[in-house]
Amino acid sequence: MADSKNPDSEKIVDPTAAGKSDLKSEVKKPVRKEREVPTVPVNLDEKSEQLSSFLESNCPENISALIGAEADIVTITVDKNNLIDACNYLKNDNKLQFNYLSLVTVVDYEAISETFELNYHLVSLKFRQKIAIKCNLSVNDLSIPSISKIWTTANWFERESHDLFGVIFEGHPNLAPLLLYEEFEGFPGRKSFPFHDYQEW
Repeated sequence: MADSKNPDSEKIVDPTAAGKSDLKSEVKKPVRKEREVPTVPVNLDEKSEQLSSFLESNCPENISALIGAEADIVTITVDKNNLIDACNYLKNDNKLQFNYLSLVTVVDYEAISETFELNYHLVSLKFRQKIAIKCNLSVNDLSIPSISKIWTTANWFERESHDLFGVIFEGHPNLAPLLLYEEFEGFPGRKSFPFHDYQEW
């Protein structure tokens, strides 16, 4: 029964109402969190070790390549101005014959070193070998020669990289959007791209 001495005793109280007006001010936007992933140790097989040694001894000086390795793959890092020469060498040398471009990827290091790293993954079908060419681009100059005339598979890979990261492939026959639409603003592959946040109520 209601207390006749207390006029507020018959009022229905919503237990969830307290603090509801301050809820919006208390909600914080989610922060992008990145896990620290341990580096995979280098573990080249015998054929890859031989490939690395061959490149150390025979790679043309004009390419100015840095031979290295990551995980189970040999890497060759070159300046973008030497990319075409490096590609032609790896494809046309009789002892290499990397005739298949399987993938082009872009790694965003903008927040760390203000660079984007392009990786060209090549396969020698004859010798059953693989290698990755690496090129670092400054965020202030994201132009690099297109390799679509060397491997036709580069055509769509380069269009995708242009869509998502804004890399400009000079000499590409048609850098029209592949995944996005003409009026899309920004580059959603970049870590700095402002994805729409949502809030739970």
